[in-house]
Amino acid sequence: GANILTWKHIKLFSQWKYNIDKAASTLLERDGWEQPNLEEIPTGKELVENYLIPLSKIPELQEVIALNTKVISIAKKNTDKMKTANRENVPFVIYTEYKGTIQVLESRAVIDATGTWGNPNPANSNGVWLESEKSLKDNIFYGLPDILGESINRYKNKKVAVIGSGHSAINALLELGILKEKNPKTEIIWIIRKERVEDAYGGEEKDALEARGLLGSRIHGLVDKGIVQVHTSFRVDQLIKRNNTSTLNIIGEVNGVKLEIESIDEVIVNTGNRPSYSFLNELRTKVDFATESVEAISPLIDPNLHSCGTVRPHGEKELRQPEKNLYIVGSKSYGRAPTFLMATGYEQV
Repeated sequence: GANILTWKHIKLFSQWKYNIDKAASTLLERDGWEQPNLEEIPTGKELVENYLIPLSKIPELQEVIALNTKVISIAKKNTDKMKTANRENVPFVIYTEYKGTIQVLESRAVIDATGTWGNPNPANSNGVWLESEKSLKDNIFYGLPDILGESINRYKNKKVAVIGSGHSAINALLELGILKEKNPKTEIIWIIRKERVEDAYGGEEKDALEARGLLGSRIHGLVDKGIVQVHTSFRVDQLIKRNNTSTLNIIGEVNGVKLEIESIDEVIVNTGNRPSYSFLNELRTKVDFATESVEAISPLIDPNLHSCGTVRPHGEKELRQPEKNLYIVGSKSYGRAPTFLMATGYEQV
């Protein structure tokens, strides 16, 4: 729920009925849970408050949930990564940090469902985190800021660039469009690598998910009206500040020609996310070289070949790792692929 609350103001694409797990629903109903209207589409906040928090308070779950706890590393007891003898018979050791104190737990199995949301890709089109970009953290937001709420003063009447062509970027652009209605000095710039902006609109009215299609139609309208200035085929090389100014410049390339977009007050980066395997370094894992997904499901979820709706069901066999009783599930199992659905995660486990 912590990751979801970073986009609590955003509505999902699909109704409640597609986002509630059957097993979870059974437990909740046993405890007198009031089920939401299954035909309504929840916000991130509603998903957490009306589903995840009640689920976490079910007695048999509450007593085994460790809150405010970070996993530092996972290994095999008295057995480093190189050692094979008796490896399958020793437990996992899980190093966690709670309020500055390191604790060590032992477990027969590990299911890694840590996701990818807190590990964003950079603005740089090569996927490289440059120190110049890191140094501009006060001007850059990775994810979905609450533009019309908590962060309104950060963006109103500012020149804002949104980098990325997915639904997160479109959500940010739509909120900026609403902001501009009452704050006309707000400038909105959309930077994408796609050659045609139309390719970012998706299926619009033909989309299988009506709410997702509406996003495409709405951003299509803003672009056609000139409210959003679009830079297509733009490869971002660097974000820099010149001459100690408060604004930054975005340096890139369009069809081989260098281009610099100047005097940007704020940048919102929505270029996707990537999994972190750092805390699994002492375990034996098998990860696809391109998507960084679980290797066995890579052919099933490759975004170059598949959309959300064309991924066939998969489970234990595909998600198991070379390390016996280690599984990577949920959005992390998809690696960098952006096509994960909550319903898929429920099927997996």
